[in-house]
Amino acid sequence: MGCCSSSSSGDGAGADVPGGRDRRRLSVSDPGAKPEGEEAGAAENDRGLITQLDGQAILELLKESADTQRKMSIGSTTDTNKMSFANKTVKQIGDQLDPEACCLGYTCRKGLKPESPNQDSWCVLKVDGSFSLYAVFDGHGQKGHDVSNFVKDNLPKLILRDNRFKTDEMGAMLKDTFLKMQSLVATADRLKKLSAQMSGTTATVVIHDAVKNNLMVSHVADSSAVLGKRSASDLNKFEAKQLTRDHKPNLKDERARIEKAGGRVVFDGYANHRIYAKNARYPGLNMSRCIGDLLGHMDCGISAEPEVLEQPIKPDDHVLLVCSDGVWEFITPQEAIDIVCAYPPEKAMEAAEKLAKESWDKWIAEEGGAVVDDITVVLVFLNPDKK
Repeated sequence: MGCCSSSSSGDGAGADVPGGRDRRRLSVSDPGAKPEGEEAGAAENDRGLITQLDGQAILELLKESADTQRKMSIGSTTDTNKMSFANKTVKQIGDQLDPEACCLGYTCRKGLKPESPNQDSWCVLKVDGSFSLYAVFDGHGQKGHDVSNFVKDNLPKLILRDNRFKTDEMGAMLKDTFLKMQSLVATADRLKKLSAQMSGTTATVVIHDAVKNNLMVSHVADSSAVLGKRSASDLNKFEAKQLTRDHKPNLKDERARIEKAGGRVVFDGYANHRIYAKNARYPGLNMSRCIGDLLGHMDCGISAEPEVLEQPIKPDDHVLLVCSDGVWEFITPQEAIDIVCAYPPEKAMEAAEKLAKESWDKWIAEEGGAVVDDITVVLVFLNPDKK
Protein backbone atom coordinates (compact mmCIF):
# COMPACT_ATOMS: atom_id res chain seq x y z
CA MET A 1 0.00 0.00 0.00
CA GLY A 2 0.96 3.60 -0.15
CA CYS A 3 1.75 6.50 2.09
CA CYS A 4 0.50 9.75 4.57
CA SER A 5 -2.05 12.53 5.20
CA SER A 6 -4.31 15.11 3.58
CA SER A 7 -3.60 18.82 3.32
CA SER A 8 -7.01 19.82 4.65
CA SER A 9 -7.98 19.67 8.30
CA GLY A 10 -11.58 20.60 7.58
CA ASP A 11 -14.47 18.21 7.93
CA GLY A 12 -15.95 18.76 4.49
CA ALA A 13 -15.87 16.42 1.54
CA GLY A 14 -13.34 16.88 -1.20
CA ALA A 15 -10.27 17.46 0.94
CA ASP A 16 -7.18 17.96 -1.22
CA VAL A 17 -4.72 15.12 -1.38
CA PRO A 18 -1.16 16.50 -1.62
CA GLY A 19 0.20 13.34 -3.21
CA GLY A 20 -1.94 14.14 -6.25
CA ARG A 21 -4.23 12.00 -8.35
CA ASP A 22 -1.70 9.17 -8.55
CA ARG A 23 -1.86 8.50 -4.77
CA ARG A 24 -5.54 8.89 -4.03
CA ARG A 25 -6.39 5.19 -4.15
CA LEU A 26 -3.60 4.24 -1.75
CA SER A 27 -4.03 3.70 1.97
CA VAL A 28 -2.34 6.82 3.28
CA SER A 29 -2.49 9.88 1.12
CA ASP A 30 0.81 11.80 1.69
CA PRO A 31 4.17 10.08 2.25
CA GLY A 32 5.76 13.16 3.81
CA ALA A 33 3.65 14.07 6.86
CA LYS A 34 5.52 13.46 10.12
CA PRO A 35 3.57 14.92 13.04
CA GLU A 36 5.21 14.62 16.42
CA GLY A 37 3.61 12.13 18.79
CA GLU A 38 4.14 10.51 22.12
CA GLU A 39 5.89 7.14 21.83
CA ALA A 40 3.98 4.14 23.12
CA GLY A 41 5.21 2.74 26.43
CA ALA A 42 7.37 -0.36 26.14
CA ALA A 43 6.56 -3.06 28.68
CA GLU A 44 9.54 -5.11 29.80
CA ASN A 45 7.75 -8.40 29.13
CA ASP A 46 7.13 -7.34 25.52
CA ARG A 47 10.81 -6.54 25.12
CA GLY A 48 11.69 -10.03 26.35
CA LEU A 49 9.05 -11.63 24.14
CA ILE A 50 10.43 -9.91 21.05
CA THR A 51 13.87 -11.30 21.89
CA GLN A 52 12.42 -14.80 22.31
CA LEU A 53 10.54 -14.62 19.02
CA ASP A 54 13.61 -13.34 17.18
CA GLY A 55 15.59 -16.36 18.34
CA GLN A 56 12.94 -18.97 17.61
CA ALA A 57 12.38 -20.52 14.19
CA ILE A 58 8.71 -21.09 13.51
CA LEU A 59 9.17 -24.82 12.88
CA GLU A 60 10.56 -25.17 16.41
CA LEU A 61 7.02 -24.45 17.61
CA LEU A 62 5.75 -27.60 15.90
CA LYS A 63 7.50 -30.15 18.11
CA GLU A 64 4.19 -31.69 19.10
CA SER A 65 3.54 -32.83 15.53
CA ALA A 66 4.58 -36.35 14.61
CA ASP A 67 8.00 -36.86 13.06
CA THR A 68 6.30 -38.47 10.08
CA GLN A 69 4.33 -35.30 9.32
CA ARG A 70 5.95 -33.08 6.73
CA LYS A 71 6.30 -29.45 7.80
CA MET A 72 6.95 -26.43 5.63
CA SER A 73 7.12 -22.68 6.12
CA ILE A 74 7.31 -20.41 3.11
CA GLY A 75 6.95 -16.67 2.80
CA SER A 76 8.25 -13.36 1.56
CA THR A 77 11.38 -11.50 2.58
CA THR A 78 11.89 -7.74 2.40
CA ASP A 79 13.36 -6.59 -0.92
CA THR A 80 14.85 -3.32 -2.09
CA ASN A 81 15.61 -2.11 -5.60
CA LYS A 82 13.05 -4.36 -7.26
CA MET A 83 11.53 -3.31 -10.57
CA SER A 84 7.79 -2.77 -10.87
CA PHE A 85 5.85 -6.06 -11.12
CA ALA A 86 8.92 -7.97 -9.94
CA ASN A 87 8.12 -10.93 -7.70
CA LYS A 88 9.17 -10.63 -4.08
CA THR A 89 11.92 -12.97 -2.90
CA VAL A 90 10.64 -16.14 -1.22
CA LYS A 91 12.24 -18.07 1.64
CA GLN A 92 11.26 -21.67 2.40
CA ILE A 93 12.32 -23.77 5.38
CA GLY A 94 11.46 -27.29 6.45
CA ASP A 95 10.44 -30.12 4.16
CA GLN A 96 10.46 -29.48 0.44
CA LEU A 97 6.79 -29.46 -0.46
CA ASP A 98 5.96 -28.94 -4.11
CA PRO A 99 3.32 -26.19 -4.48
CA GLU A 100 1.75 -28.10 -7.36
CA ALA A 101 1.41 -31.21 -5.21
CA CYS A 102 -0.10 -29.07 -2.42
CA CYS A 103 -2.44 -27.33 -4.89
CA LEU A 104 -1.03 -24.04 -3.60
CA GLY A 105 -0.37 -20.86 -5.55
CA TYR A 106 1.22 -17.59 -4.50
CA THR A 107 2.75 -14.45 -5.92
CA CYS A 108 3.73 -11.06 -4.47
CA ARG A 109 4.31 -8.37 -7.08
CA LYS A 110 5.77 -4.91 -6.55
CA GLY A 111 3.46 -2.11 -7.62
CA LEU A 112 4.22 1.00 -9.61
CA LYS A 113 5.39 3.15 -6.69
CA PRO A 114 9.02 4.25 -7.19
CA GLU A 115 9.31 5.79 -3.72
CA SER A 116 8.85 2.55 -1.80
CA PRO A 117 9.74 -1.14 -1.92
CA ASN A 118 7.07 -3.82 -2.10
CA GLN A 119 5.22 -3.32 1.19
CA ASP A 120 3.19 -6.54 1.02
CA SER A 121 4.27 -9.59 3.01
CA TRP A 122 2.82 -13.09 3.13
CA CYS A 123 3.45 -16.53 4.57
CA VAL A 124 2.16 -20.09 4.46
CA LEU A 125 2.78 -22.70 7.14
CA LYS A 126 1.77 -26.28 6.43
CA VAL A 127 1.83 -29.43 8.57
CA ASP A 128 0.57 -32.41 6.57
CA GLY A 129 -2.59 -33.93 8.00
CA SER A 130 -2.84 -31.34 10.78
CA PHE A 131 -3.25 -27.71 9.70
CA SER A 132 -2.20 -24.97 7.33
CA LEU A 133 -1.89 -21.24 7.99
CA TYR A 134 -2.25 -18.68 5.20
CA ALA A 135 -1.55 -15.00 5.88
CA VAL A 136 -1.27 -11.73 3.97
CA PHE A 137 -0.01 -8.41 5.35
CA ASP A 138 -0.23 -5.19 3.32
CA GLY A 139 1.97 -2.41 4.68
CA HIS A 140 1.34 1.33 4.35
CA GLY A 141 3.17 4.52 5.29
CA GLN A 142 6.86 5.26 4.76
CA LYS A 143 7.99 2.21 6.73
CA GLY A 144 5.02 -0.05 6.09
CA HIS A 145 7.23 -2.72 4.55
CA ASP A 146 9.11 -3.05 7.84
CA VAL A 147 5.88 -3.29 9.85
CA SER A 148 4.30 -5.87 7.53
CA ASN A 149 7.47 -7.98 7.58
CA PHE A 150 7.71 -7.77 11.40
CA VAL A 151 4.09 -8.85 11.79
CA LYS A 152 4.52 -11.61 9.19
CA ASP A 153 7.48 -12.97 11.14
CA ASN A 154 5.89 -12.79 14.59
CA LEU A 155 2.10 -13.06 14.50
CA PRO A 156 2.13 -16.72 13.36
CA LYS A 157 4.59 -17.50 16.16
CA LEU A 158 2.30 -15.88 18.74
CA ILE A 159 -0.56 -18.00 17.46
CA LEU A 160 1.41 -21.26 17.60
CA ARG A 161 2.82 -20.49 21.07
CA ASP A 162 -0.64 -20.00 22.56
CA ASN A 163 -2.02 -23.00 24.46
CA ARG A 164 -5.45 -22.34 22.96
CA PHE A 165 -4.26 -23.06 19.42
CA LYS A 166 -6.42 -25.78 17.82
CA THR A 167 -8.86 -25.80 20.76
CA ASP A 168 -12.42 -24.54 21.11
CA GLU A 169 -10.99 -21.20 22.28
CA MET A 170 -9.43 -20.32 18.94
CA GLY A 171 -11.62 -17.25 18.46
CA ALA A 172 -10.57 -15.63 21.74
CA MET A 173 -6.96 -16.67 21.15
CA LEU A 174 -6.83 -14.97 17.75
CA LYS A 175 -8.23 -11.73 19.15
CA ASP A 176 -5.69 -11.80 21.97
CA THR A 177 -2.74 -12.52 19.68
CA PHE A 178 -3.63 -9.69 17.29
CA LEU A 179 -3.81 -7.27 20.23
CA LYS A 180 -0.52 -8.61 21.60
CA MET A 181 1.00 -8.10 18.16
CA GLN A 182 -0.04 -4.45 18.29
CA SER A 183 1.66 -4.15 21.67
CA LEU A 184 4.84 -5.72 20.29
CA VAL A 185 4.85 -3.30 17.36
CA ALA A 186 4.61 -0.41 19.83
CA THR A 187 7.51 -1.83 21.81
CA ALA A 188 9.58 -2.45 18.67
CA ASP A 189 8.93 1.17 17.68
CA ARG A 190 10.17 2.39 21.06
CA LEU A 191 13.26 0.18 20.72
CA LYS A 192 13.91 1.66 17.24
CA LYS A 193 13.60 -1.76 15.60
CA LEU A 194 11.05 -0.22 13.24
CA SER A 195 9.07 2.99 12.79
CA ALA A 196 5.33 2.56 13.34
CA GLN A 197 4.12 5.99 14.44
CA MET A 198 2.64 6.62 10.98
CA SER A 199 3.17 3.23 9.32
CA GLY A 200 1.26 0.00 9.71
CA THR A 201 -0.16 -3.06 8.02
CA THR A 202 -3.29 -5.02 7.33
CA ALA A 203 -3.40 -8.58 8.63
CA THR A 204 -5.48 -11.49 7.39
CA VAL A 205 -4.77 -14.93 8.83
CA VAL A 206 -6.64 -18.08 7.82
CA ILE A 207 -6.04 -21.33 9.71
CA HIS A 208 -7.20 -24.47 7.92
CA ASP A 209 -7.75 -27.26 10.43
CA ALA A 210 -7.38 -30.48 8.43
CA VAL A 211 -8.84 -32.58 11.26
CA LYS A 212 -11.97 -30.51 11.91
CA ASN A 213 -12.09 -29.52 8.22
CA ASN A 214 -12.79 -25.88 8.92
CA LEU A 215 -11.30 -22.43 8.44
CA MET A 216 -10.67 -19.88 11.19
CA VAL A 217 -10.44 -16.46 9.60
CA SER A 218 -9.17 -13.43 11.53
CA HIS A 219 -8.44 -10.05 10.01
CA VAL A 220 -7.99 -6.32 10.39
CA ALA A 221 -8.28 -3.89 7.45
CA ASP A 222 -8.86 -4.89 3.83
CA SER A 223 -6.75 -7.84 2.69
CA SER A 224 -9.83 -9.87 1.86
CA ALA A 225 -10.34 -13.62 2.10
CA VAL A 226 -12.77 -15.14 -0.40
CA LEU A 227 -14.15 -18.66 -0.73
CA GLY A 228 -15.04 -20.09 -4.13
CA LYS A 229 -17.70 -22.80 -4.06
CA ARG A 230 -19.02 -24.95 -6.86
CA SER A 231 -22.47 -23.91 -8.06
CA ALA A 232 -25.28 -26.31 -7.21
CA SER A 233 -26.99 -25.62 -10.54
CA ASP A 234 -23.90 -25.89 -12.74
CA LEU A 235 -20.84 -27.82 -11.54
CA ASN A 236 -18.67 -25.98 -14.06
CA LYS A 237 -19.41 -22.64 -12.42
CA PHE A 238 -18.26 -21.23 -9.09
CA GLU A 239 -19.72 -18.72 -6.66
CA ALA A 240 -17.71 -16.28 -4.55
CA LYS A 241 -18.34 -15.89 -0.83
CA GLN A 242 -16.51 -13.10 0.98
CA LEU A 243 -15.19 -14.29 4.37
CA THR A 244 -14.04 -10.85 5.52
CA ARG A 245 -15.42 -7.33 5.39
CA ASP A 246 -13.19 -4.37 4.65
CA HIS A 247 -12.67 -2.28 7.77
CA LYS A 248 -13.44 1.15 6.33
CA PRO A 249 -14.02 4.30 8.41
CA ASN A 250 -17.36 5.11 6.77
CA LEU A 251 -18.95 1.89 8.10
CA LYS A 252 -21.50 2.83 10.75
CA ASP A 253 -19.95 0.88 13.64
CA GLU A 254 -16.39 1.78 12.70
CA ARG A 255 -17.19 5.47 12.35
CA ALA A 256 -18.95 5.50 15.73
CA ARG A 257 -15.85 4.08 17.45
CA ILE A 258 -13.55 6.54 15.69
CA GLU A 259 -15.66 9.59 16.53
CA LYS A 260 -16.13 8.46 20.14
CA ALA A 261 -12.33 8.36 20.45
CA GLY A 262 -12.00 11.89 19.07
CA GLY A 263 -11.16 11.03 15.48
CA ARG A 264 -12.75 12.44 12.33
CA VAL A 265 -13.85 10.72 9.12
CA VAL A 266 -13.48 12.85 5.98
CA PHE A 267 -14.18 11.94 2.35
CA ASP A 268 -11.16 12.79 0.23
CA GLY A 269 -13.23 13.73 -2.81
CA TYR A 270 -11.93 10.87 -4.89
CA ALA A 271 -12.20 7.28 -3.67
CA ASN A 272 -11.75 7.05 0.10
CA HIS A 273 -13.03 8.14 3.46
CA ARG A 274 -10.00 8.94 5.62
CA ILE A 275 -9.36 9.21 9.35
CA TYR A 276 -7.87 12.29 11.00
CA ALA A 277 -7.18 13.34 14.55
CA LYS A 278 -9.13 16.31 15.88
CA ASN A 279 -7.76 19.59 14.45
CA ALA A 280 -4.89 17.71 12.80
CA ARG A 281 -3.76 16.43 9.41
CA TYR A 282 -2.77 12.91 10.41
CA PRO A 283 -2.94 9.97 9.88
CA GLY A 284 -5.05 10.26 6.68
CA LEU A 285 -5.67 6.53 6.79
CA ASN A 286 -8.43 4.87 4.74
CA MET A 287 -8.89 1.87 7.05
CA SER A 288 -10.37 1.77 10.53
CA ARG A 289 -8.48 -1.26 11.86
CA CYS A 290 -4.87 -2.26 11.34
CA ILE A 291 -1.67 -3.17 13.18
CA GLY A 292 0.83 -0.37 13.72
CA ASP A 293 -0.15 3.28 13.06
CA LEU A 294 0.51 4.12 16.70
CA LEU A 295 -0.63 7.75 16.46
CA GLY A 296 -3.88 6.73 14.82
CA HIS A 297 -4.54 4.14 17.50
CA MET A 298 -3.80 6.65 20.25
CA ASP A 299 -5.61 9.70 18.86
CA CYS A 300 -8.27 8.44 16.44
CA GLY A 301 -9.78 5.17 17.66
CA ILE A 302 -8.12 2.92 15.10
CA SER A 303 -8.23 -0.66 16.41
CA ALA A 304 -6.11 -3.81 16.10
CA GLU A 305 -8.91 -6.09 17.34
CA PRO A 306 -9.70 -8.57 14.56
CA GLU A 307 -13.02 -9.89 13.42
CA VAL A 308 -12.98 -13.69 13.62
CA LEU A 309 -15.06 -16.14 11.59
CA GLU A 310 -15.27 -19.92 11.77
CA GLN A 311 -16.16 -21.40 8.38
CA PRO A 312 -16.82 -25.14 7.92
CA ILE A 313 -15.41 -26.55 4.69
CA LYS A 314 -18.08 -28.28 2.65
CA PRO A 315 -17.61 -30.69 -0.27
CA ASP A 316 -18.49 -28.00 -2.81
CA ASP A 317 -15.96 -25.49 -1.43
CA HIS A 318 -13.32 -25.36 -4.15
CA VAL A 319 -10.78 -22.58 -3.51
CA LEU A 320 -9.64 -20.10 -0.89
CA LEU A 321 -8.15 -16.76 -1.93
CA VAL A 322 -6.35 -14.37 0.43
CA CYS A 323 -5.17 -11.24 -1.37
CA SER A 324 -4.02 -7.70 -0.69
CA ASP A 325 -6.20 -4.88 -1.98
CA GLY A 326 -3.96 -4.51 -4.98
CA VAL A 327 -6.18 -7.30 -6.29
CA TRP A 328 -9.51 -6.14 -4.90
CA GLU A 329 -9.34 -2.46 -5.93
CA PHE A 330 -10.59 -3.17 -9.44
CA ILE A 331 -11.48 -6.89 -9.44
CA THR A 332 -14.60 -8.20 -7.71
CA PRO A 333 -14.54 -11.39 -5.63
CA GLN A 334 -16.62 -13.15 -8.29
CA GLU A 335 -14.26 -12.07 -11.07
CA ALA A 336 -11.27 -13.30 -9.07
CA ILE A 337 -12.91 -16.67 -8.41
CA ASP A 338 -13.79 -17.03 -12.10
CA ILE A 339 -10.15 -16.37 -13.05
CA VAL A 340 -8.52 -18.87 -10.69
CA CYS A 341 -11.16 -21.58 -11.06
CA ALA A 342 -10.44 -21.76 -14.78
CA TYR A 343 -7.26 -23.62 -13.78
CA PRO A 344 -6.98 -27.17 -12.41
CA PRO A 345 -5.69 -27.56 -8.83
CA GLU A 346 -2.22 -28.66 -9.95
CA LYS A 347 -1.88 -25.34 -11.82
CA ALA A 348 -2.51 -23.19 -8.76
CA MET A 349 0.72 -21.22 -9.30
CA GLU A 350 -0.33 -20.32 -12.83
CA ALA A 351 -3.77 -19.32 -11.55
CA ALA A 352 -2.27 -17.02 -8.92
CA GLU A 353 0.00 -15.37 -11.49
CA LYS A 354 -2.92 -14.91 -13.88
CA LEU A 355 -4.95 -13.12 -11.19
CA ALA A 356 -1.99 -10.88 -10.35
CA LYS A 357 -1.49 -9.96 -14.02
CA GLU A 358 -5.19 -9.23 -14.48
CA SER A 359 -5.05 -7.00 -11.40
CA TRP A 360 -2.01 -5.14 -12.74
CA ASP A 361 -3.67 -4.59 -16.11
CA LYS A 362 -6.80 -3.22 -14.41
CA TRP A 363 -4.72 -0.71 -12.43
CA ILE A 364 -2.92 0.44 -15.57
CA ALA A 365 -6.20 0.87 -17.44
CA GLU A 366 -8.05 2.63 -14.60
CA GLU A 367 -5.21 4.87 -13.38
CA GLY A 368 -3.59 5.60 -16.73
CA GLY A 369 -0.29 4.06 -15.69
CA ALA A 370 0.18 6.61 -12.90
CA VAL A 371 0.17 4.19 -9.97
CA VAL A 372 -0.29 0.49 -9.22
CA ASP A 373 -0.55 -0.90 -5.70
CA ASP A 374 1.48 -3.91 -4.60
CA ILE A 375 -0.33 -7.14 -5.49
CA THR A 376 -0.30 -10.33 -3.41
CA VAL A 377 -2.23 -13.53 -4.10
CA VAL A 378 -2.33 -16.64 -1.92
CA LEU A 379 -4.49 -19.38 -3.42
CA VAL A 380 -5.27 -22.89 -2.21
CA PHE A 381 -7.57 -25.53 -3.68
CA LEU A 382 -9.50 -26.98 -0.73
CA ASN A 383 -10.96 -30.13 -2.29
CA PRO A 384 -8.54 -30.87 -5.14
CA ASP A 385 -9.68 -34.47 -5.62
CA LYS A 386 -13.34 -33.55 -6.08
CA LYS A 387 -14.30 -33.12 -9.72
